[in-house]
Amino acid sequence: MSKATSYDQDFLLWTQQQAEYLKKGHWAELDVEHLVEELEALGRSEQKELGIYLQVLLMHLLKCHYQPKQRTKSWDNTLSSCRDQIQDCLEDTPSLQRFLQDLVWIQKYYRRACRDEAKETQKSVENFPDECPFTIEQILDPSFLA
Repeated sequence: MSKATSYDQDFLLWTQQQAEYLKKGHWAELDVEHLVEELEALGRSEQKELGIYLQVLLMHLLKCHYQPKQRTKSWDNTLSSCRDQIQDCLEDTPSLQRFLQDLVWIQKYYRRACRDEAKETQKSVENFPDECPFTIEQILDPSFLA
């Protein structure tokens, strides 16, 4: 079975074969093109995971800020959990920290949080500020809006 066929037909088998080739130093057998593709995808998935937690955290910060009277323990638990998950992501992959310093990247997830919050509250997305009203320090601070 050729390298490309193995990758296309049975991804698990392909990963096991590639790992074995690496362990044994069989460099000529490696499917370099697909290995590069998978490594790049792995890095993107780490970034997306961070973004998902940030989006949910921002949505709940908006809830707490704009609907303080409806605040529930569930919201508090979500705030805490998302902050913990973000911290875990940063501990596991410190290079992700640069994304939290990128205002354009944060704004992308803020807009999504606004969209989701608008759907949930049946309010217009225009009810929320165009720019994220929270600093990254506030977003990650467990005592902010506590």
